[in-house]
Amino acid sequence: MKIQEAEDRLWKRIWICKKCKSKQRADGAKIRAKKVICRKCGCKDFRPKHKERKAQG
Repeated sequence: MKIQEAEDRLWKRIWICKKCKSKQRADGAKIRAKKVICRKCGCKDFRPKHKERKAQG
């Protein structure tokens, strides 16, 4: 049973910098418009956080 609030907190609106791999929480429209900059390196390229796969076995 998944709790929706926990799923949103873990995956929704979290973006990863493509250059330094730091996490940042921001709105998707601002990310696409390049209005958000990375706190660490100043880059404007982000990707959504990948959902981690569970280990088999």
